[in-house]
Amino acid sequence: MPASESTDVRSAGVVVFAPGKRVLLVHRPKYDDWSFPKGKLDRGEHPAVAAVREVVEETGLHVRLGPPLRRQRYELSSCAGTAPRMKTVSYWTGRVLGDDDVSGYLVNAEIDDVAWVDVAEAFDRLTYPYDAETLREALEVRRTTRPVIVLRHAASRSRKAWRGKDTERPLLAAGRAQAERLVPLLAAYGVTRVVTSSSTRCVETVAPYAGTTGWALEPEAQLSEEGASAKRVGRIVEDLVDDARPTVLCTHRPVLPAVFDALGVEDPQLAFGEMLVVHLRKGVVVASECHHVR
Repeated sequence: MPASESTDVRSAGVVVFAPGKRVLLVHRPKYDDWSFPKGKLDRGEHPAVAAVREVVEETGLHVRLGPPLRRQRYELSSCAGTAPRMKTVSYWTGRVLGDDDVSGYLVNAEIDDVAWVDVAEAFDRLTYPYDAETLREALEVRRTTRPVIVLRHAASRSRKAWRGKDTERPLLAAGRAQAERLVPLLAAYGVTRVVTSSSTRCVETVAPYAGTTGWALEPEAQLSEEGASAKRVGRIVEDLVDDARPTVLCTHRPVLPAVFDALGVEDPQLAFGEMLVVHLRKGVVVASECHHVR
């Protein structure tokens, strides 16, 4: 984040689409405005996690994030004599998981109406010009995509400090904390397939997510430092691209270049616990984004 944004009020939201070119809007009685579901980040919360949480709280719907959109940044109204503050809103496109019926939503003092609106009507109903711009951008990438998430394992014991087999080298306490914080972030993208190097430090990185969600963990020796080759990794990635399920693949720094090469994307030089979300449509990369948990 640019230094100029470091003191901004931080929020996140989702432009949620449904079949029939409909978009989800909410009405806030306090401001008498129509906008997309969004809200402020909790302390330490990742924006992608906050975006999904806010959709649940404001509409009752569970969504899976699609490609990211440009952040909004604008000045908040302030009281006389006080310095104005800026607000930054991170946005993603999104699709509903399960039933998209909002008729049963219990309206409240914060949100008193939730509606699926035809896109053409939405441009007239949205209160703020910057939301209309976000909708125009979202329409360009609204078609359904599927994520393949490439994850470098969390912080682990150093090779010098570990006397056992390198494949059995575990995570540090900080790495285990990273693995726990990855759970809601992976859930925000609706991951249902968990593929990992069979090495302990990778298995421990994705085990909390598999344990929380119940999705099977798939250890793969050919993704380990000892068992990987460009050809083997390429076959695994090809299988993941052909699969219809949102997937996370966890592996090691030396193996990652082969993974990115097979996906046809640049190597972002991931840090421990960092992931690249690659959004695919019919096997073609349409967007990507990096996220890091500390």
